[in-house]
Amino acid sequence: MKRPLILSLGEVLWDLFPEGERFGGAPCNFACHAAILGAEVAMVSAVGDDQRGTEAMNILRGFGIDVSLLQTIPGVPTGTVGIVLDAAGKPTFTIHEGSAWDRVAWSRDLETRVAEADAVCFGTLGQRGEVSRDTIRGCIQTARAARILRVVDINLRPPFYDDACIRESIELASILKLSDDELPIVCSACGIPPVGSPEPLLRQLLESLNLDLIVMTCGARGAVLATPMEIFHQPGIAVTVRDTVGAGDSFTASFLLSLLRGESPAECLRKACEVAAEVCTQMGAVPNTNTLKPKGGPR
Repeated sequence: MKRPLILSLGEVLWDLFPEGERFGGAPCNFACHAAILGAEVAMVSAVGDDQRGTEAMNILRGFGIDVSLLQTIPGVPTGTVGIVLDAAGKPTFTIHEGSAWDRVAWSRDLETRVAEADAVCFGTLGQRGEVSRDTIRGCIQTARAARILRVVDINLRPPFYDDACIRESIELASILKLSDDELPIVCSACGIPPVGSPEPLLRQLLESLNLDLIVMTCGARGAVLATPMEIFHQPGIAVTVRDTVGAGDSFTASFLLSLLRGESPAECLRKACEVAAEVCTQMGAVPNTNTLKPKGGPR
């Protein structure tokens, strides 16, 4: 069976934990997990002409990810983020500005590759720079014209978003992924009063924004999937949490791969929660390929 081709658009960076640096960035985390789970993945971003940039490209290649669309920007550093974890393993981020991933340029090669994809995934943080925002939106518009699945993983990081960015990103997408913490912010940005239980709010978002699906993670309580016909609930999976960095990205990767393989909504949701729970038992966002084995499809 042919492996689905997924393009991941957005930031490449290093997470600066108190104990040391770890490769990260939500789109990169997503890309690595999608590759491990059996997808063909291409990364669309930029790094600096520096040691972190070189190492990031080598790590992505090590996961079998295509880096031919990963640009190198001379004189601009590869992105970094300061991270502090609380007692529950939940991270607080300080995202450093002026990074290479703010300057991803449009190209004909990029346009061609988008048109060949089975799905594209993007977020809001990667759009904080004008150049990258225009490029990402050009990719999504190309995908929309070709009726390709378009997943927006909101991934809000203050102060790098506003109501317009949230609303316009969702309007370009066919699938919205968010967390329960983000639901009130997203509703407000889209002109929906964030009052009441989550299910009616998800239905309003689905209908008003003409989305195919909305999937919402709820931390240890599991996840919810809203479709035009039904709402599905998946209880959380009990594990010993070491940290939660990257769990949401692994969830999105698993959910999208299951969806592309034609699995049922309930099965997509269950598998995504299982993968995310497993990632929570490890330190760092990117899994060790020796401990997190492929869970579907050939490599």
